[in-house]
Amino acid sequence: MKLQDLFSLDGKVAIVTGGGRGIGKFIATGLAEAGADVVITSRKMKNLEAAAGELSTKYGATVLPLACDVSREEDIDEMLKTVKEKFGRIDILVNNAGATWGAPTLEFPLEKWDYLFDVNVRGVWIMAQKVAAIMKEQGGGAIINISSVMGFRGSDEMAHPAVPYNSTKAAVNLLTMNLAVKLAPYKIRVNAIAPGFFGTDMMAYIEKPEFKEAYEATLDVIPMRRIGRIDDMKGVAVFLASDASAFMTGHVLVNDGGQLAK
Repeated sequence: MKLQDLFSLDGKVAIVTGGGRGIGKFIATGLAEAGADVVITSRKMKNLEAAAGELSTKYGATVLPLACDVSREEDIDEMLKTVKEKFGRIDILVNNAGATWGAPTLEFPLEKWDYLFDVNVRGVWIMAQKVAAIMKEQGGGAIINISSVMGFRGSDEMAHPAVPYNSTKAAVNLLTMNLAVKLAPYKIRVNAIAPGFFGTDMMAYIEKPEFKEAYEATLDVIPMRRIGRIDDMKGVAVFLASDASAFMTGHVLVNDGGQLAK
């Protein structure tokens, strides 16, 4: 197979949860540019519709926006039914939808702990299980879970007062490895991406002049002295979704400018 064909996603159908903004939109952009038809989901249709219009116009791909709360199994079932009716298959799943919520560790409310696990772990599991069943019937596929560098470490209270978040991402890492082993007989590959700091809508504030000190502190923990951009995520996602990574499964690919290594 020629090198360019290894990275091609022509004829593939992908789902990206949380695909209307941020890292999810970065990934959806890469998949559409590589030739896939892409379903983007989140709870808010406004962001989805804007992203779908932009990507379909720019890359000529079919980009379908569908509302879905991954913490609600009935939402997932309805979304997958629509995808099957529209495209007939699912080749790529990117479990990107996630949540965080901050409070002092000794005061962190149990209901918010449960909420983060519902979205960040339970939602990933339900999506992976249901889509893997579809992939098994069609002869294989690729699942990419979005983790975080925080899934490998603890974090300071002042910098990151969201005690369950790290644990949810550590759970995603191990779920990725476990599913990779269990789904390999069905030709389903399961990998994860663990991003560091990326220039998403959520992080845009940190580059404003009034946050210069916080921005410099962020760069101090990244050996490459910059935060990630869309091109830094597009290529990694397409690699894991395509035949270029056909012999890779159960891997958590850290994409952080060297932060975790420091």
